[in-house]
Amino acid sequence: MSADLTFARLRSAGAASLRTRTILPPTVALSFLVLLIVVLWSLVPGVFTSFSPVTGETAAKLAAPSAQHWFGTDYLGRDQYARVVHGTASSVTSALVAVIIGLVVGSAIGLASGFRGGWVDTTLGRFVDVLLAIPGFLLAVVIVSSLGFQTINAAIATGVSAVAVFARLMRAEVIRVRRAAFVEASYLQGGNRLQALLGHVLPNAYRPVLVLAVLQFGTSILVIASLAFLGYGDPPPASDWGLLVASGKTYPTAPWLVYAPALVIVATVLAVNRISRWLRSTR
Repeated sequence: MSADLTFARLRSAGAASLRTRTILPPTVALSFLVLLIVVLWSLVPGVFTSFSPVTGETAAKLAAPSAQHWFGTDYLGRDQYARVVHGTASSVTSALVAVIIGLVVGSAIGLASGFRGGWVDTTLGRFVDVLLAIPGFLLAVVIVSSLGFQTINAAIATGVSAVAVFARLMRAEVIRVRRAAFVEASYLQGGNRLQALLGHVLPNAYRPVLVLAVLQFGTSILVIASLAFLGYGDPPPASDWGLLVASGKTYPTAPWLVYAPALVIVATVLAVNRISRWLRSTR
């Protein structure tokens, strides 16, 4: 009887834990909603605004936020909300490119370093140490200065600066997994290194790296916006979020030119960070 009662309690506790993990907390649901809006802005900006991000009405320049112009207008009478919406595609795409570069290159380095060990681990480890010794933003500035002042180059620079973070995490996870009993068992059953790597090590080591990729997406948005703010992105009339903040700071009498794109950046980054923390807690 006591064994049946104990089993029933364990099953009830397991079911309660599963329900807790499947029900989204309100802050996570709100974060997903924010990201959904940002993604839709980048894919179909014309659905959300009928104003042009390039042309405006000079008679309505520096107009305060209103029912017609939600984020006000800039010094050329262009709708600021339209410029933020149309600039989303460039900002989001650049952040995705940066994350993909960091994820693919960094994971490959960490995978080879952690699985092979020996001189491979030592050589790649020193390379990663060099990258970690240089501040990420400074490295991004140096790279984008060498490649040219364009948003895609800023994305490449941001991705390169994130390689070391992905490499370190992947290496740690591979070392942890490769010592597991099931990996040793695969060798005893006649499996080779490639089979152990693709069949056992990689499937059990990638999840923390994907969670880091979500977090790095928010970081990349912030870094690319900062580079655009400093003039390392596409020149006007582009409407990257960072460039909008930089253009608006010269008009102190129209603070909405800074507040509107800045709040969008902050909301997006906070939403990504909240989702990343939630994913990490549900692993």
